[in-house]
Amino acid sequence: MKNIQFNSFKKLHSSSQALILLNIWDAASAAIVEKHGASAIATSSASLAWSNGYADGGKLPKSVLINAIKNILRVISVPLSVDIEDGYNDSPEEVAQFVAELVELGVAGINIEDGSSSPKLLIEKIRSIQDTIGKETVFINARTDVYLRGLVSEKFQLNESISRAKKYLNSGANCIFIPGMANPHDIVSFVAATKAPLNIMVSQQQKDLGTLAQAGAKRISLGPNPFITAYNSLIDQNPYVKNQTAESLSYDSLNQFFSP
Repeated sequence: MKNIQFNSFKKLHSSSQALILLNIWDAASAAIVEKHGASAIATSSASLAWSNGYADGGKLPKSVLINAIKNILRVISVPLSVDIEDGYNDSPEEVAQFVAELVELGVAGINIEDGSSSPKLLIEKIRSIQDTIGKETVFINARTDVYLRGLVSEKFQLNESISRAKKYLNSGANCIFIPGMANPHDIVSFVAATKAPLNIMVSQQQKDLGTLAQAGAKRISLGPNPFITAYNSLIDQNPYVKNQTAESLSYDSLNQFFSP
């Protein structure tokens, strides 16, 4: 299976400048971001789920995601990477078929995560994807949640992330995504140990992206922050809350809002 966007997207991760991804959630946000200079576009799983009325964390039906991706691809020409959480399935074969469907639509890359599951399961999913659609066909950004979920004690998080990253890279991943890693010293150590592109996700409080790039991060994602900022502005302009204090939106409050 050939993917004409794969090579272009892969090259962006070896540039001298870090790839900054202002994560989007629908066709409108994607078109606006591309029009203003983005060289690639990536979805946020949380933002895309919320925009369709679902909580983040595997709640979004794959059919809804597919329809959203079709709409996004209809209005952009730059490479698109899609966050598929854990693939919405524990079966490596089912995940691979889902990724094959996305690639057939024109998706250049995916994020796929280990979450709280064993690293072995993500390794099997990555291998199954490559067995199904071939190597060098979709850019696999393997996410490990060691820092984000505190899967090990703080003093062991760097070494555990390096250990998992090497396994994911050996299985066919192209890049490693570590949300929660924010210390430049950890970034330097990780890149030195793995020699692989590193994706960092910044919090709403982090503003100095240059420091992260100088430390070695090749890809910097804003995650759900753009969605949260955009919809907080909707509250700010709402005449019904003008004379009362409205609580600012956050990841947790949005997820609770859309939880059954």
